[in-house]
Amino acid sequence: MKRSITSGFLSIVSIKFLLISLDFLSSPLLTRFLGEGYGDYAFLMSVFAIYMIFVSTGVGDGVRKYVAEDRERDNWDRDVVGFYLRLALLLAAIGCFFLALAARAGIVTSQLGASYQTYFYLLSLVVFTSQFREYTRRTLMGFGLERYSEPLLFLDKVLFITVGVGLAYLGYGIPGVLIGHMAGAVTTTVIGLALVNREVSLFRAFTHIPSREFPRRDLFAFNALSIVLILCLTSLYELDVMMLGLLGTTQETAYYRIALTIAEFLWIVPLALQNVLLHSTSNIWSNHDRERINTIAARVTRYTLLFTLLLGIGLAALAPVALPIIYPDDYIASYVPILLLLPGCVGFALARPILAIGQGKGDLRVLIVSTGAAALANVVLNAALIPRYGMHGAAVATSISYGLMFVFHIWSAREIGFYPVADARVLRAILVGSFAAVPIFLLAQFFGDSFLSLIVVPPAGAVIFFALSIAFGAVDIDEVREFLESVPLPTDSIPSALR
Repeated sequence: MKRSITSGFLSIVSIKFLLISLDFLSSPLLTRFLGEGYGDYAFLMSVFAIYMIFVSTGVGDGVRKYVAEDRERDNWDRDVVGFYLRLALLLAAIGCFFLALAARAGIVTSQLGASYQTYFYLLSLVVFTSQFREYTRRTLMGFGLERYSEPLLFLDKVLFITVGVGLAYLGYGIPGVLIGHMAGAVTTTVIGLALVNREVSLFRAFTHIPSREFPRRDLFAFNALSIVLILCLTSLYELDVMMLGLLGTTQETAYYRIALTIAEFLWIVPLALQNVLLHSTSNIWSNHDRERINTIAARVTRYTLLFTLLLGIGLAALAPVALPIIYPDDYIASYVPILLLLPGCVGFALARPILAIGQGKGDLRVLIVSTGAAALANVVLNAALIPRYGMHGAAVATSISYGLMFVFHIWSAREIGFYPVADARVLRAILVGSFAAVPIFLLAQFFGDSFLSLIVVPPAGAVIFFALSIAFGAVDIDEVREFLESVPLPTDSIPSALR
C-alpha cells in the first residue's frame, strides 16, 4: 500500500484501539447503572443504527467517495460538499420528524411500552445531531484528513462517557445516556464544520447551486444504492439483537449485546481498513490502475486474516477471565455466545475490506446482491433458532451469516474485477493460528483468573504469533520492512536492520 493509504489507516486504527478501550470502560458501567434497563438500551441502539442507515449512510459514503476523486471540473470539491450538506440537512429533518411523529401518535407506546415514548423523542434529536457529526467526519476523510476526523470520533466517545454515563450514574437512566450521545455529537459537529470550512467555504458551498453539468444523477444513484447496501450490512449485526429483544428476554438481550461487543473486537483493523479503502481506492479505480488494486486487495486480505485469527484466539482464551472482572458476575453467561460468534466474525472481518474496495469503484449492485444474500440468510436463521435456543441460537445464526459474507464477497470481487485471495496464504495462516493457540491457551491457564493474565498474555501471544507468521512464510521480512519505512519512526534503525 502507498504511504497515503498507510498513514490514513494508522490514523484510523490507532483511534479504533482507543475507542474499543473506552467501550470496555463504558459498557460495564452502563450495565451496572442501567441494571435491567441495559437490555432496553441495547434494543434502542439497534433500532437507531438501522434507522440511521436511511438518514446518514448515503451522505457519509457519498461525500467521502466523491470529494476524494480528482475530477477535471472547477470547484468540484465545493460543489460535492454543498450537495451533500443540503442533502444531510433535508434527511436529518425528515428523520427527526418521523421518529417524533411515531412517539406523538402513540405507535411507539402501543408496540413497546409507555417508557419508550420519551426515549423516541430524545432519539429523534440524537438522529439530527448524529447526522452532522457523521457528515463532517466523512467529509474530512474525503479530503484525506483522517488525522482530524478520527480524533473527533474519540472526543465524541469521551463526551458520551462523561455526560451520558455520568447522568446514568446520577439516576437519569436511558434518557441521560441519550443526552450524552447528543452532547458528543453537537460538540464534534461544531469542531468538524470549522475544519471543513478551512478546505472549502461552507457558506458558498451551501448557497451555490451547481450547473446542470454537475452529475447529480450519479450522486443520487450512489446514495440510494449505498443505503440498500449498508441496510443489508448493518442488519447482519443489529437485526439479531432486535429479534432477540422481541422474541427472547431482556436479560438475554443484555448478555448477547455484551457478547457482540467483545466478539466485534476482531473488527478493529478491518473497520479501519474499510473506512480508509473506500475513498483511497476510489481515485485508483478512476485512474484504471487495476494492478495496484489487486496488490492492495491481496495484501490487505492476508493481513486481515492473520490479525483477526490472533485476536480470535486471544479472545477465546481470555474472555472467561475478562468477563467477571469487567462486568457483573452474571455476565459470564455471555462467554458461550462469544465462542459461537468468533468463527463468523473472522469471515466478516475478511469481507469488510473487500466490500470497501468494491464500493470505491462505485459498482454497488453486485455488492448488494452478495450482502443481501447473507442478510437474508441471517433473518431466516435467526427466526428459526432464536425461539428454540435463545441467545445461543442468535449467535449460531449470526456466525453462519458472517461466514457467508466472506464467501459471497469473493464472488462479488471477481465480478467487479479484482482478486483479493490471490496471495491470501490461507493454509499458512491456519497453521500459524493452530500452533500459536497452544502456548496462548497454556499461558492463560497458567495465570488463571488473575488480572495479570490480561496484562501478560496479549503481548506474549502477539510475539509468538508474529514469530510463527515469519517462520511459516505467512508474512515476508520485506513486507515488514516496507511497512516500517512507511511509518513515521523516530529512527530508521529498525528498517535498516531488516534490510
